[in-house]
Amino acid sequence: MAHDHAHEHAHHHDHTDIDWADMAEHLETQAELFTPLHEHALAWLGGKQTEPGLIVDAGSGPGVVSCLLADSFPGARVVAVDGSEPLLHLARERAERLGVADRFATLTGELPDVMADLDYPADLIWAGNSLHHLGDQQAAIRAYAERLAVGGTLALVEGGLPTRFLPRDFGIGRPGLEARIDALQADWFADMRANLPDSVPVPEDWRAMMSAAGLKPSGTRTFLLDLPAPATDRARAVAAATFGRLRESLADALDATDRATLDRLLDPDDKASVHHRPDLYVLTARTVHTAVRTG
Repeated sequence: MAHDHAHEHAHHHDHTDIDWADMAEHLETQAELFTPLHEHALAWLGGKQTEPGLIVDAGSGPGVVSCLLADSFPGARVVAVDGSEPLLHLARERAERLGVADRFATLTGELPDVMADLDYPADLIWAGNSLHHLGDQQAAIRAYAERLAVGGTLALVEGGLPTRFLPRDFGIGRPGLEARIDALQADWFADMRANLPDSVPVPEDWRAMMSAAGLKPSGTRTFLLDLPAPATDRARAVAAATFGRLRESLADALDATDRATLDRLLDPDDKASVHHRPDLYVLTARTVHTAVRTG
């Protein structure tokens, strides 16, 4: 599992396979870019779950948010849980660099079953855009609920808005490129969900799903990332990686004009590329749904 939004999902090999370790650099850079959004979300969360003893980052990826959790809750022990050991290695290195390694641990295994290996119940479980990579989302929420301490909070990051990097008409190709990509990505996302092991279709009413798992919904809020032009080098790197993976994964679905536009956006020698253009920005939103175990 790893932190990523549907709009930035990439796939390799077969149609909907994701090589998380191969995406490590992109996942890390993107999560770092999203730090202001996550900081606002964790500040909001801190008003709901004060002084947690154990925090679990379910589907932590390279641990960027795991370390933000450690920073936001200085009295907590944080466990980053993921199916990819290479990503957890990066998480441990990050915790060392940031001086939180003394209260930071990792747990490797497939979600949600690996949660049973936690030493004791969690006061806060953060699942950042990882739940939708599990076939039976309702069963996963139920497993998370079982691993919460009484009074503990489950925070699901699901939904929000696709990321925008460019104006509707940015001067090359046909206007509306990102809207057309959204439509193709929606089809890919549906296929990805359908092809997961033990996939169970379910309406994405996260409050209802948490209630069905015996939790009491305690709030939903959406957080904005607004990084206007001119873009930073990090934003340009994320844009290039995102469009590059889209160019690779959607090659057969894009028409020739849009493929040519993406090629120009990705060419470092082209002044119209994301590496140089002055109108590149980052605008997106992510939604956090919380619920509490009351008994």
